[in-house]
Amino acid sequence: MITDLYFYLAAIPAVLIVGISKGGMGGGLGILAVPIMSLVISPFQAAAIMLPILCVMDLVGLWGFRGTYDKTNLKVILPAAVVGIVFGAFSFHYLSEAHIKLLIGAIAVLFTVNYWGRKIRRKADKKTEANTLRGGFWGTLAGFTSFSVHAGGPPINIYLLPQQMDKTLFAGTTVIFFAVVNFTKLVPYSMLGLLEYSNLMTSLALVALAPVGVYLGIYLHHRINEFWFYLICYGLLFLTGMKLSYEGINELLFV
Repeated sequence: MITDLYFYLAAIPAVLIVGISKGGMGGGLGILAVPIMSLVISPFQAAAIMLPILCVMDLVGLWGFRGTYDKTNLKVILPAAVVGIVFGAFSFHYLSEAHIKLLIGAIAVLFTVNYWGRKIRRKADKKTEANTLRGGFWGTLAGFTSFSVHAGGPPINIYLLPQQMDKTLFAGTTVIFFAVVNFTKLVPYSMLGLLEYSNLMTSLALVALAPVGVYLGIYLHHRINEFWFYLICYGLLFLTGMKLSYEGINELLFV
């Protein structure tokens, strides 16, 4: 078990942030956890420690949003995500984390800039519907990036946010999606030796914070109207995209 005080100064707020995101605040907020913890430990160890905690959070979130989900979307994005996880597992030792960060960060930034550009030009934002081709692509990418650095939020938000669904339906759909994704990831993480004893003990030390963060997110979710909800979602998507892009470029050029 990790005993370094600096690790817990980073890990405790990171776990709470992820919990708030999983409680229905959306926007890719949970993507910040691995980067925060990576300030004091390696990104791969941070991802391994977070995975069991994410699974506990998912169980709490499933109860909080039980019965609320978009079946049509889930039928498309869940199988696609499993394909992405498999690809991530097989490419684990070959692909650079910096390239993954840069890819998903650039996509998130460009998507939000385009969205805000349309708002500034006062063009009506076209509402999209569930689509097998788009859902398959973004679902696969979400599974792949979620496996690598728990960064599946931006791709799936890029697909779901333009559908402008009710905020609770949106939150419930993403809760189910990431619950399936994270529990599926346990298998390849175990096979790759990432869930070793020290990491699991550290996860156990932090897991009590999981329901605290999720219930805080649920509390905030039911007290923020849809306008502010989507404003926050797109804002957080942009910020996380910028952060990932910066980290990817920095690692590629200077590390």
